[in-house]
Amino acid sequence: MQSADANVDVLIRGAGAVGSSLALALSAQGLSVALLGREEAPRGPDVRTYALNASAVSLLRELRVWDALPPEAIAPVYDMWVAGDAPGARLDFSAWQQGVSELAFIVDAGALDEQLAAALRFAPRVTRVREPVSARLTALCEGRDSASRQARGVEFAAKAYGHHGVAARLASDQPHQGVARQWFRAPDVLALLPFNRPEPGASHGLVWSVPAERAEALLAMPPEDFERELNDATQGSAGRLQLGSERAAWPLMLAAASEVSGEGWVLLGDAAHLVHPLAGQGLNLGLADVACLARVLAAREPWRGLGDARLLRRFARERYLPNLAMGQLTDALQRLFASDAGLVREARNRGLTALNHLPPLKRWLTQRALGL
Repeated sequence: MQSADANVDVLIRGAGAVGSSLALALSAQGLSVALLGREEAPRGPDVRTYALNASAVSLLRELRVWDALPPEAIAPVYDMWVAGDAPGARLDFSAWQQGVSELAFIVDAGALDEQLAAALRFAPRVTRVREPVSARLTALCEGRDSASRQARGVEFAAKAYGHHGVAARLASDQPHQGVARQWFRAPDVLALLPFNRPEPGASHGLVWSVPAERAEALLAMPPEDFERELNDATQGSAGRLQLGSERAAWPLMLAAASEVSGEGWVLLGDAAHLVHPLAGQGLNLGLADVACLARVLAAREPWRGLGDARLLRRFARERYLPNLAMGQLTDALQRLFASDAGLVREARNRGLTALNHLPPLKRWLTQRALGL
């Protein structure tokens, strides 16, 4: 990296996956970038996994990050099935049926963060700074609790679900065979994502969305009791599951910023929008923001400045509908499957079964999730 400069093209506040990817993308355009954020290992074990679609993988490959990841940090998803809370209510997706090689990739979040940090160390126009510096454009990538967003008076209308996402790494006595599994069980949603740690080919990343009180109880349980609850919920469909890590949890919400750009500033990733994790689209949306902003800045007129409000509105307009649509879709699914009303339960389970027999609609949904 070059030495710190008091005047750069872009200041990026937030050095997570979105901010780091943006720094690499803009550096590749020849822009000078100051990256404000801590480069440190997470406290305690990192149990996070990312579900990345084809568009996100394409961006990371362009940034020369994807192919540098260790093979054990990546697990392809070839098939996915979604089960309702009634016998026979099930929806299946197959990469083969969709005409793609994989539906998604499950990635070790810690490994991706490490590789992004390694790439940044060799980026010639990126400087890590400890304090804000003067810049033509400030990109806010600080996550859901962005202080810079709040300082600019941007409202962040949040709808708390009253649920927490419980995450952990799991080992199974059966190979996962690249199958992702999800159960909609009012009021909770349980997902098992194929993974290669701690056991190559026989591990899963767990994301279990449950009411806050239930999450507290699950975190407090002895490991053997937690495993019993988990195996009762999955009914052995993924084999006998055991904890392979500590457990972690975070509150779930739907949120969107009232504005995502202005004169000299722009919001990306979780600082701009939050969605329920049931579709695994959080980081995909953030990386789509990165790709869009990089494209808009690269195509600007020679006389237009990087922080020009009209230029940044092009980014805001392009990202508005995709981010809104994904937020509304995940919110509708959460409300639909959280309800325990008899008529709602019957309708949603019938709907799953009917959708499973409508290949064109399944293909459309898959293309949206893949970012195609």
